Amino acid sequence: MKKTNRLGRGLSALIPETPDPKQTPENEDATLKQIDVFLIRPNPYQPRLEFDPIALQELKASIEEKGVIQPITVRPMKDHYELVSGERRLRAVTEIGLDKIPCYIREIETKEEMLELAIIENVQREHLNPIEQAIAYQRLIDECNLTQDDVAQKIGKDRSTITNIIRLLKLPPKIQDSVRNGEISMGHARTLLGVAQPKVQMSIWQKILKENLSVRKVEQLIKEAQNKPATRKKSAPRRSVFLQKAEDNLRDTLGTKVTIRPKKEGGNIEIEFYSPEDLNRLLDLFEQINSH
Repeated sequence: MKKTNRLGRGLSALIPETPDPKQTPENEDATLKQIDVFLIRPNPYQPRLEFDPIALQELKASIEEKGVIQPITVRPMKDHYELVSGERRLRAVTEIGLDKIPCYIREIETKEEMLELAIIENVQREHLNPIEQAIAYQRLIDECNLTQDDVAQKIGKDRSTITNIIRLLKLPPKIQDSVRNGEISMGHARTLLGVAQPKVQMSIWQKILKENLSVRKVEQLIKEAQNKPATRKKSAPRRSVFLQKAEDNLRDTLGTKVTIRPKKEGGNIEIEFYSPEDLNRLLDLFEQINSH
């Protein structure tokens, strides 16, 4: 018997680009059916924390004009169905007052598989904000016992991208909310991660909001702040453009803050990590580099 991988066939295995069941591969594992809305319960693993009311209103207008073009996905329970993906569509249909909605019915047995399907589908199709993505990726690691490599493979992104997004959870809650609300970009947030002290992060974040600073300007502010103690010491060597570029290159390669501290002869390279998982990631990376 041929073994199938429910999570390895990509997004098309969950929701097709067209609702025509004759043209889609979902018939292998899923049944397309009109289901009463009141029989569908919310997804307990929904990774989306907020729903844009404007986008929801636009979706409702589209459904009223053209109907539900894209079916949602559910799994059967004893006396009801549980939503896997498509909560915005379900909300829109409920608010419009429609009785039924087209659904793909999939057999999902375990909590882990349900969580993976819900998160992966939402990340790939529902345009989660960076903080929602970070929380979703961390849940996959914590609740499904996945590594960052596993998450990267399932989501279809580089591991460094997954690492950098998860690191956003290291920021103070107010800054996370600012990213979530779109007040600052992910680029701003990643730059703030280069500052170790939360109080300094908050101070720079407030300056970003007040003066509408670009990411490049924030990078300059952080570099100036980091270099101030060294410039006050007469004996401290002046940092060269070469060292700054080397630090930037190492930071991009390793996905974390790197500081080069030169001495009269030689020097030190400091590589920061933020969790045991992050340390393991760096050790794996060094091992890969050493093997080459």
